[in-house]
Amino acid sequence: MKKLEIITRPEKLEDVKELMNKSGICGMTVSMVSGCGLQKGRKEIYRGTEYTLNLLPKVKIETVVADRVVDGLLESLIRTVKTGEIGDGKIFVYNVEDAVKIRTGERGDLAI
Repeated sequence: MKKLEIITRPEKLEDVKELMNKSGICGMTVSMVSGCGLQKGRKEIYRGTEYTLNLLPKVKIETVVADRVVDGLLESLIRTVKTGEIGDGKIFVYNVEDAVKIRTGERGDLAI
Protein backbone atom coordinates (compact mmCIF):
# COMPACT_ATOMS: atom_id res chain seq x y z
CA MET A 1 0.00 0.00 0.00
CA LYS A 2 1.05 3.57 -0.61
CA LYS A 3 0.03 6.83 1.00
CA LEU A 4 -0.35 9.73 -1.43
CA GLU A 5 0.00 13.25 -0.06
CA ILE A 6 -1.10 15.74 -2.70
CA ILE A 7 -0.43 19.43 -2.03
CA THR A 8 -1.93 21.69 -4.67
CA ARG A 9 -3.98 24.78 -5.42
CA PRO A 10 -7.31 25.06 -3.54
CA GLU A 11 -9.24 25.51 -6.79
CA LYS A 12 -8.12 22.01 -7.89
CA LEU A 13 -9.79 20.23 -4.94
CA GLU A 14 -13.07 19.49 -6.71
CA ASP A 15 -11.22 18.16 -9.77
CA VAL A 16 -9.15 15.82 -7.58
CA LYS A 17 -12.25 14.61 -5.68
CA GLU A 18 -13.99 13.86 -8.98
CA LEU A 19 -10.95 11.95 -10.25
CA MET A 20 -10.75 9.92 -7.04
CA ASN A 21 -14.44 9.01 -7.25
CA LYS A 22 -14.05 7.92 -10.90
CA SER A 23 -11.01 5.85 -9.89
CA GLY A 24 -12.97 4.06 -7.15
CA ILE A 25 -11.03 5.68 -4.32
CA CYS A 26 -13.54 6.66 -1.69
CA GLY A 27 -11.37 7.55 1.30
CA MET A 28 -9.38 10.73 1.65
CA THR A 29 -8.50 13.38 4.18
CA VAL A 30 -8.48 17.02 3.11
CA SER A 31 -6.74 19.84 4.99
CA MET A 32 -6.44 23.50 4.17
CA VAL A 33 -2.77 24.42 4.61
CA SER A 34 -0.37 27.27 3.86
CA GLY A 35 3.07 26.97 2.37
CA CYS A 36 5.70 28.27 0.03
CA GLY A 37 8.15 26.87 -2.46
CA LEU A 38 9.52 28.34 -5.66
CA GLN A 39 6.54 30.67 -5.75
CA LYS A 40 7.91 32.53 -2.70
CA GLY A 41 4.63 34.28 -2.08
CA ARG A 42 3.12 37.31 -3.76
CA LYS A 43 2.95 41.05 -3.18
CA GLU A 44 -0.33 42.74 -2.40
CA ILE A 45 -1.34 46.28 -1.61
CA TYR A 46 -3.61 46.98 1.35
CA ARG A 47 -4.67 50.56 1.99
CA GLY A 48 -1.77 51.87 -0.04
CA THR A 49 0.86 49.77 1.72
CA GLU A 50 2.62 46.98 -0.15
CA TYR A 51 3.27 43.77 1.75
CA THR A 52 4.39 40.26 0.87
CA LEU A 53 2.40 37.12 1.56
CA ASN A 54 5.05 34.41 1.75
CA LEU A 55 2.73 31.58 2.81
CA LEU A 56 0.14 30.86 0.17
CA PRO A 57 -3.10 28.90 0.66
CA LYS A 58 -2.89 25.29 -0.52
CA VAL A 59 -4.94 22.16 -0.04
CA LYS A 60 -3.45 18.86 1.19
CA ILE A 61 -5.23 15.66 0.17
CA GLU A 62 -4.14 12.41 1.78
CA THR A 63 -5.22 8.92 0.76
CA VAL A 64 -3.96 5.35 0.97
CA VAL A 65 -4.25 3.13 -2.10
CA ALA A 66 -3.22 -0.35 -3.21
CA ASP A 67 0.19 -0.63 -4.88
CA ARG A 68 -1.34 -1.75 -8.18
CA VAL A 69 -3.16 1.56 -8.78
CA VAL A 70 -0.41 4.02 -7.80
CA ASP A 71 1.26 4.59 -11.19
CA GLY A 72 -1.97 5.12 -13.12
CA LEU A 73 -3.40 7.33 -10.39
CA LEU A 74 -0.26 9.48 -10.28
CA GLU A 75 -0.44 10.08 -14.05
CA SER A 76 -4.13 11.02 -13.79
CA LEU A 77 -3.50 13.32 -10.82
CA ILE A 78 -0.71 15.14 -12.63
CA ARG A 79 -2.93 15.69 -15.69
CA THR A 80 -5.73 16.92 -13.43
CA VAL A 81 -3.86 19.46 -11.28
CA LYS A 82 -1.13 20.65 -13.67
CA THR A 83 -1.49 24.22 -14.93
CA GLY A 84 2.15 24.59 -16.00
CA GLU A 85 2.65 27.53 -13.63
CA ILE A 86 4.81 27.75 -10.52
CA GLY A 87 2.72 26.73 -7.52
CA ASP A 88 1.02 23.64 -8.99
CA GLY A 89 2.22 21.68 -5.95
CA LYS A 90 3.77 18.33 -5.17
CA ILE A 91 2.71 14.70 -4.70
CA PHE A 92 4.57 12.65 -2.11
CA VAL A 93 4.36 8.84 -2.10
CA TYR A 94 5.04 6.89 1.11
CA ASN A 95 5.09 3.16 1.86
CA VAL A 96 2.38 2.05 4.28
CA GLU A 97 3.24 -1.03 6.28
CA ASP A 98 -0.29 -1.91 7.40
CA ALA A 99 -3.78 -0.49 7.80
CA VAL A 100 -6.55 -1.60 10.14
CA LYS A 101 -10.24 -0.83 9.75
CA ILE A 102 -11.27 -0.22 13.35
CA ARG A 103 -14.94 -1.20 12.96
CA THR A 104 -14.30 -4.65 11.41
CA GLY A 105 -10.67 -5.41 12.23
CA GLU A 106 -9.85 -5.93 8.55
CA ARG A 107 -6.20 -5.36 7.69
CA GLY A 108 -4.09 -4.45 4.68
CA ASP A 109 -5.79 -3.77 1.34
CA LEU A 110 -9.15 -4.87 2.79
CA ALA A 111 -8.98 -2.04 5.31
CA ILE A 112 -8.71 0.64 2.65
